[in-house]
Amino acid sequence: MFRLQTPLPERYVHAAPEELETWIRQARQRLGTRCVVLGHHYQRDEVMRWADARGDSFGLARFAADQRAADYVVFCGVQFMAESADVLTAAHQQVVLPDLNAGCSMADMADLEAVETAWDELARVVDRSTVLPITYMNSSATLKDFVGRNGGAVCTSSNAAAVVTWALERADKVLFFPDQHLGRNTAVALGYDLADTRVWDPRLALGGLEDVDVKAARFLLWKGHCSVHQRFRPAHVEAFRAAHPGGVVAVHPECSHEVVALADVVGSTDAIIRYVDQAPAGTAIGIATEIHLVHRLADEHPELAVSSLDPLVCPCSTMFRIDEPHLAWVLEGLVEGEVRNRIVVPGEVAEGARIALERMLSIS
Repeated sequence: MFRLQTPLPERYVHAAPEELETWIRQARQRLGTRCVVLGHHYQRDEVMRWADARGDSFGLARFAADQRAADYVVFCGVQFMAESADVLTAAHQQVVLPDLNAGCSMADMADLEAVETAWDELARVVDRSTVLPITYMNSSATLKDFVGRNGGAVCTSSNAAAVVTWALERADKVLFFPDQHLGRNTAVALGYDLADTRVWDPRLALGGLEDVDVKAARFLLWKGHCSVHQRFRPAHVEAFRAAHPGGVVAVHPECSHEVVALADVVGSTDAIIRYVDQAPAGTAIGIATEIHLVHRLADEHPELAVSSLDPLVCPCSTMFRIDEPHLAWVLEGLVEGEVRNRIVVPGEVAEGARIALERMLSIS
């Protein structure tokens, strides 16, 4: 997805850390309760320290919706998160993304045109009333709208099992996008076999499948993935266990099924955080998720031995775009009465997306 972030003024580009700290603090003081700053778990620490709330994408969007006194919601995350916040917040609230280039490579792997093409192709092979579309939270507002208009729902990594169970009580199969790994791991966790799943490649006719595959599959999994979580391999788990006998392996369900099958704990970022918070002192925990969160957990729990399963794993490159210069720039703009980088979901799209999100809430 093409985005255009205007270059920052030189004042912010060349500012010293102490200057940025002063500017951000002063802007926050002047804005007071009119502005709330949200920080996703994967944000760098120098940004996270300014957050009024930290959490996953949906949790933060719901938090924003509860802050009725706030006119401005500055979302330190990525594009789809800010969109969800705009869908759920009140009309008087304006959502801001500090850097418009902070997107999500996984979300960009499924766009509306490709999904609508897949939906039309399915209609030539099966009765489409027997298929429900399920989109992961990590998707654009247009896809949430598509799902809402076609009877499906949104899911998160925390409630994917509940949402998929709900879908299969109403349909024979699900079209799950954009993350194939979360879809596959959810299917197996619910007791289905890998043979019940097929990968849908949007670059190929009928997803690269034969008619018989489409008819046989319970789960049609979009060929998408998280660029961070797909890096973890079974070899990383084996190396950790060799170095830490009796240690605990905790992984995110966006990892491959081969990695998830070897883990002791599988869960969302919030679930991993809760596990670490409750772990007995002295526990060695190898975690497969974004490195900023792993480092933060290690710093917050010196009584544990917390480490990344892959010591060379890179941070989420798009999340990493949010930094103090961009945060200072948007906050000072708000002080001056200029809303920079506002994220607006068109009303007709927001309506369907809200239906899909509310459907998820009713299921959960």
